[in-house]
Amino acid sequence: MVKVTSAEQALKGVLSKAQTAPKKKTKTPAFYPADDVKFPLKRAAVAHNPTKLKKNITPGTILILLAGHFKGKRVVFLRQLPSGLLLVCGPYGVNGVPIKRVNQCYTIATSQKIDVGAVDSKKFDDAYFKKPAKDRTKKSEEDFFDEKQEKKELPASYVADNKALDAALSPAIDAVPHLKGYMATKFTLRSGDKPHEMKF
Repeated sequence: MVKVTSAEQALKGVLSKAQTAPKKKTKTPAFYPADDVKFPLKRAAVAHNPTKLKKNITPGTILILLAGHFKGKRVVFLRQLPSGLLLVCGPYGVNGVPIKRVNQCYTIATSQKIDVGAVDSKKFDDAYFKKPAKDRTKKSEEDFFDEKQEKKELPASYVADNKALDAALSPAIDAVPHLKGYMATKFTLRSGDKPHEMKF
């Protein structure tokens, strides 16, 4: 009886797989095209998952801004926009913060809250804050140096909207004792302060 070694068994297995393997229907082209052929990229559909709002942030909550031009200011949270950003307002007449959008990761929610049921914020969506497209036409060297930077003026509708929000929020702020002064003061930290032990 002839013994079959393990090497011979492995060789038979490779040969049998090679015989049973399906042959390629298309062959690799012998020549490549001179010009590049563009193929559409396959991109998987990305589902837009809306940002979850923190449990301690509800309409009317007083927030502290941690970044940006108004860092340290206290603002009133109105609602969350479809983009996930928070719609907040100073109001402008109290601390100089107009209606704006902020990311919730740059805010601290306080325990103070006011009633914002009388505030109508439906018109303030993501499209409301979209900036107009810039003029990107190429300019000559003379036009570049002769161009004067004009002072940008805020639209009259934007100013009117802020005044309307101030009028709607003022009664709710005045109803809470000392809240107006609290909103007007800026949040700061001194040497030795421990933010992680503070109760906001």
